[in-house]
Order: sequence, then C-alpha cells, then structure tokens
Amino acid sequence: MKIAVIVYPGTNCEGDTKYAFNILGEDVEFVWHKDENLPKNTDLVILPGGFSYGDALRSGSIAKFSPIMKSVISYAKSGGKLLGICNGFQILLEASLLPGAMKHNENVHFISKHQHLKVENCDNDFLKELNVGDILNIPIAHGEGNYYVDKESLLKLHQNKQVLLTYCDANGDKDNPNGSLDCIAGICNEDRNIFGLMPHPERAMESILGSDDGIKMLKGLIS
Repeated sequence: MKIAVIVYPGTNCEGDTKYAFNILGEDVEFVWHKDENLPKNTDLVILPGGFSYGDALRSGSIAKFSPIMKSVISYAKSGGKLLGICNGFQILLEASLLPGAMKHNENVHFISKHQHLKVENCDNDFLKELNVGDILNIPIAHGEGNYYVDKESLLKLHQNKQVLLTYCDANGDKDNPNGSLDCIAGICNEDRNIFGLMPHPERAMESILGSDDGIKMLKGLIS
C-alpha cells in the first residue's frame, strides 16, 4: 500500500505517522505542501497533526490554500481514502471536506494527555477492526478541539452514523475534555472515505508508551 503524508510548515507529527504505518508494514512518502500532485498510485492520504502555518488566523485556515490541496480534494472527491489527525482534522473542516468547525477548548487551555474514546460506529474502513462500544485509550494534544456544528448538521451526522468516536472515561461514560458538541472526537463523510479525528492514534502504537490501541484503528485503513 502506498501512503502519502502531507507536510506543511509547522507540521510536527509526520514522523510519528510514518513510524506508525511502518510498524504495520506499509510504505510512507512525505509530500511537501507546495507540491501540486500526489504520488502515483496513492492508496491513502494523511493530513497529520501539528501547527500548520503556526495556526495563524485559525487552525488549518491557511493550509487549505496550499497547492497540494487541489490534488487532495480531487483525490478524496473521487473516492480516495483521506485521514486527518488533529490539525489534519482541522484542515478537513476548513476545506469543507467534513462538516463543522473547531473552537478553542472550553477551558481555553492546551490539553495533552491520554483520553478514553468510545467507538460509536464501525461500518467504515477506519474502524472496521473494532466493535461498537469498544473503549480505546488514545493521546490527545490540542488547543482547538472543541467541535461544533449546527443542529441540522448534527442530526444528520447521527442519522447517517457519521459520528465515529466520542470522548468517554474508562467505563464508557461521557467525559468531555474540551467542550466538543456531543463529546464528538471523530467523524467521517457520508461516503465513508474521509475521516477526521482529534486524538492521535499514531501515538498509541506501543504499549510501553501507554497504549497500543492505535494499531487497530490504523490497521483498518490498510486491510
């Protein structure tokens, strides 16, 4: 499988992302944001975490204008698999590839810790290795992870089973670290080929580092 990881000025999780997929035996190629085309025969595109353009204006608001985004958007709209992690999720929202927007965390502080997540829907490539109700332990690290969407769009997300992950505690009860609407931590588009989440599964690949729950999450995209 050929995986393209987009790198912007300020991206800082591209190495973690490459390492995670290397663990799964996959090839990863970095693509600079000023490139205009994705590598040939790309099977998966990833927008990794970090602080693209220093989060100037709003997180992801400048990155959506990078030259490579034309190819990324075309690729995704043609059915190609696209994953946005943390800042990558913010870029997907700014580019209108997923509905909604990110606000500052409710407590206005940057949050960096392990956080439990509940799998809400798994009828998609991203979470197909998991089951509804599974509890995962995945790191989060963000200052603008407070997901918001209007009432009509929120209803649509739930009706279409596009809400994939919610924040919870170890028992599966609601535990909202940032004020995100309905504790939403990750969503997908209606066609289930574009995925965005604030937690970092690429940082949960080895139990010695606190959790290897990210393996099943990312494995679904390549199996």
